[in-house]
Amino acid sequence: MKLWKVIGLAAFAGVAASGALVARNQRRRAAYTPDQVRERLHERLAEASRSE
Repeated sequence: MKLWKVIGLAAFAGVAASGALVARNQRRRAAYTPDQVRERLHERLAEASRSE
């Protein structure tokens, strides 16, 4: 029974850590203005066009 508790706690910790990473990435994306997003997309398009 003790093994199941350890596995459960490890799974819970993994889910909590994943949620924290997702939240951090979402905040980082939300911090961009629409002009910054447009500029980055244009940069990525130009980079992709050069590599072909």
